[in-house]
Amino acid sequence: MRRDDSGSASLVLAPNVVHLDPAPVVFEEMLRGWATQQRSRFLAEATVTQRLRLVRRLAEFSGLYPWQWTPAEGEAFIVHLRGGDKPLALSTARGYEVDLRMFCEYLLDGRYGWTSLCVDRFGIAPQQVFHQDNSVIHVEDYEGEPGRRPLTYDELQALFDAADGRVEEIRARGVKGALSALRDAAMLKLTYAFGLRRREVAMLDLVDVRSNPKAPQFGRCGMVMVRYGKASRGGPPRRRTVLLVPEMDWMVPVVEHWVYEVRPALRPGKHPALWVTERQGRVSTRLVNEAFVAAKKAAGLDPALDPHCLRHSYVTHLVEFDYPVKFVQDQVGHKFASTTAIYTGVSNEYRNQLLQRALQDRLGRIGEAQ
Repeated sequence: MRRDDSGSASLVLAPNVVHLDPAPVVFEEMLRGWATQQRSRFLAEATVTQRLRLVRRLAEFSGLYPWQWTPAEGEAFIVHLRGGDKPLALSTARGYEVDLRMFCEYLLDGRYGWTSLCVDRFGIAPQQVFHQDNSVIHVEDYEGEPGRRPLTYDELQALFDAADGRVEEIRARGVKGALSALRDAAMLKLTYAFGLRRREVAMLDLVDVRSNPKAPQFGRCGMVMVRYGKASRGGPPRRRTVLLVPEMDWMVPVVEHWVYEVRPALRPGKHPALWVTERQGRVSTRLVNEAFVAAKKAAGLDPALDPHCLRHSYVTHLVEFDYPVKFVQDQVGHKFASTTAIYTGVSNEYRNQLLQRALQDRLGRIGEAQ
């Protein structure tokens, strides 16, 4: 066995070395070669690890090595995952099929030599497991959880009131945690007011909350610099600047209270994070989730709602405030306007207002013509 990082079968497996059980050795070298190929494309390590784990899961489920797989094994694997305690979501199933298809494409690529090696050593060539006729078809723009939707204005108010109420509840009990509850309430409000993702809000530093020279009335809360936006596959985190809109100016005193009064009480020292814990560390995305869930339960809201619904709410409400779609798209960092449209769930009241406006315009033109 020769160690090589090229992922090529001819360089990884030496012809003059005889293994008592070559199959598991070849399988491990296939995985190592595929991992090398992905890392050369600068894919995130978490993505590479997840894909390798998926290949191992199929091998374990089928009891076969990749060169023995047929489409039947892949189909049975997906059906098995659909029938578990946590049924596989449609988008997740498609992702699994795409990852396994890419692994098979790697094995079938003649530049790496795995097909000829398998034929020479095992008398069988790998084949594609997932093809057009046995893969999930993409027929809808949005395939997420139906419960993931924008919150109404009343639901938002109930959520924020519940988050504020937790502060008073903790103080009344005379126990620790009031400062953390204040942080959670402010963090949830900022997540909505700037339409941020969980990781984006968790990774904010103090310097990322800035003044906007064009809107000095907002003080230091005029804009937020997002430096850890959702990355494209194989790319670095995407950056964007999110401006505070006048309809969200209630966020200014919330940020100032947190930055100048509450955060110093946690004694963060020189830690740069905007949101810090009682142990002087940065909050995690898990903590953002926990803060939302606690407020959601206290407010008695739909259990299906999650923190990402705040982002859906932000997009929807900006549209209802009559901001141009391009402005909304830039605010939330979507590459395509179609993605922004998926997030939008305008209310019946807003649509009725548009209808009335259109009717008035049309009736006015008819009156002028007469």
